[in-house]
Amino acid sequence: MKIILTHEVSGLGAAGDVVDVKDGYARNYLIPRNFAIRWTKGGEKDVEQIRRARKIHEIQTIEQANQVKGQLEGVKVRLAVRSGDSGRLFGSVTPADIASAIKASGGPEVDKRRIELTSPIKTLGAHETSVRLHPEVAAKVNIEVVSA
Repeated sequence: MKIILTHEVSGLGAAGDVVDVKDGYARNYLIPRNFAIRWTKGGEKDVEQIRRARKIHEIQTIEQANQVKGQLEGVKVRLAVRSGDSGRLFGSVTPADIASAIKASGGPEVDKRRIELTSPIKTLGAHETSVRLHPEVAAKVNIEVVSA
């Protein structure tokens, strides 16, 4: 099935790309989560609009990405969440929580879709996550999750 990506999907492409994927992957995952729309001849007009919006929001050069990477890696991020007595969280830490904690800690504004969690954060303590700033540049961010 031919689809147009509306958001960046790891391993598949960036917003505005037209890609071929298996029918089930598109129907059951990408389209319901609004990561993609079906490709049509009329949809080609949407591709240009998505690409223009992407250019406005994305980091243009590797130098800019490295500069933001330096800022991110220099920030101490503390995230206060509710937890039980055993150190287990009520729920989990989401990429949106991490993005707002980075901004509150004095770091640059980061899009929550660029934050990659390898596994959900459900315990107190120090955790490391990756922020994909550019296709060739990723920053490691250390997050300290503390009880609120």
